[in-house]
Amino acid sequence: MQMIEKGVLYIVATPIGNLADISQRAIEVLSQVNWVAAEDTRHSGKLLQHLAISNRLISLHDHNEQARAEVLLLQLQGGESGALISDAGTPLISDPGYHLVKRLRSEGIEVRPIPGISAIIAALSVAGMPTDRFCFEGFLPAKSQKRLDQLARLTEETRTLVFYESPHRLIDCLGAIVEVFGGGRRIFIAREMTKQYEQFVANSVQGALDYFVSNNDKVRGEFVLVLAGAQALESDENQQPWDGLIRVLLNQALPVKQITQIVADYFSVKKNQVYSRVLGLKQD
Repeated sequence: MQMIEKGVLYIVATPIGNLADISQRAIEVLSQVNWVAAEDTRHSGKLLQHLAISNRLISLHDHNEQARAEVLLLQLQGGESGALISDAGTPLISDPGYHLVKRLRSEGIEVRPIPGISAIIAALSVAGMPTDRFCFEGFLPAKSQKRLDQLARLTEETRTLVFYESPHRLIDCLGAIVEVFGGGRRIFIAREMTKQYEQFVANSVQGALDYFVSNNDKVRGEFVLVLAGAQALESDENQQPWDGLIRVLLNQALPVKQITQIVADYFSVKKNQVYSRVLGLKQD
């Protein structure tokens, strides 16, 4: 039996779909703490009802977290114990909770994890891509140019890349990945993991984009995208710090002269130095 301590906040992972994935320890904590802070009290209320847990729910979301943190701090200082859960998975991972935990730790309040399922780890475990090193990027920006800019910074990242994406932005996201990385890079897409309509798509990025464009009925639920990292660049004595930007611009089919001007201005180098490098990389 999990022994609940006074003045402690427990960060409790909950199922991402299949409710049978809840751990016994998580059930015991949620049953015994004084209150449960939740991203969506209506959604979490259904989980607690399923578990036959009757406990006080307190809303904690992006819009009220910093103010709510002060209230919860006082309650924990007064000897209460609490739990934080998100709508699904491990709290704080692209979900609210960071400001609360930071504030509590600044005041010496004990914060303890009750580990469990995480969509990132679940997807990586079945993707068939390297998992010894990976890079989690969360949700890409909603605006097109910011999304392209963020992806451009990752073109030479050799670690496996993991993203979250929502259904209404999936097609745009895959299109942006094709634009920046090219359509041939491998991708693994996990949809509705552990749920009735769980689906996995392993393909090239272009192939995955074509699939979801042709099967719009599958663009539903929550998505985890696992993208292969860049292959380690071969040793090149001519390698330059602006090579990554040149490759991104070449992928966008910009003229050589325009690429040269952009890179020379950005890095404050001579155009003739950049021009020869652009030509060299274009021929590779």
